[in-house]
Amino acid sequence: MNTARTYNGGRIIVAVGDITEFDGDAIVNAANSSLLGGGGVDGAIHRAAGPELLAECRALRAGHLDKGLPPGRAVATGSGRLLVKGVIHTVGPICRDAGAVVGDDKAAILASAYSESLALANERGWRSVAFPAISTGVYGYPKREAARVAFKAVTSYLAANALPATVWLVFYSPGDAEPFMAAIDDGSAGDSGRR
Repeated sequence: MNTARTYNGGRIIVAVGDITEFDGDAIVNAANSSLLGGGGVDGAIHRAAGPELLAECRALRAGHLDKGLPPGRAVATGSGRLLVKGVIHTVGPICRDAGAVVGDDKAAILASAYSESLALANERGWRSVAFPAISTGVYGYPKREAARVAFKAVTSYLAANALPATVWLVFYSPGDAEPFMAAIDDGSAGDSGRR
């Protein structure tokens, strides 16, 4: 995993690489509400984790999540064959019309996806957690706006909590990371805290 940039005194690290190879405590899965795998990062995580992850997600669906995981919420599972201790699954808002104006409700759901995931990591004592970009793929959330929401949610959470100590924002390619870093660096994400 190649570090592209750090922010917030090194507590937030933007990196380019394969999130399924993250060697920290937990990764976040940008899941769909079924929790049963899908395309993009969700499918990649399920493939890398193996059948144990799918079995655990099916058990969640058979239990208290029989209607699926609502957008903005998060749930943790084991990690199957991944190097991490656990996988945090969260569902972001659907904004399929990428040119559409994103409303406050969608931003609140996206912020909640990040903050609920961080709270689960904190509850479990996980010191390092890696996020993909939530909702910016097939769900169509505009990348720069998603970057602003994500950065604000993560920095707000870290300001009030000691754990996780380090949050990685992992992008598959430099082209995926650029809109995120640009939104932070141009100040549109608030106080960038770039170091």
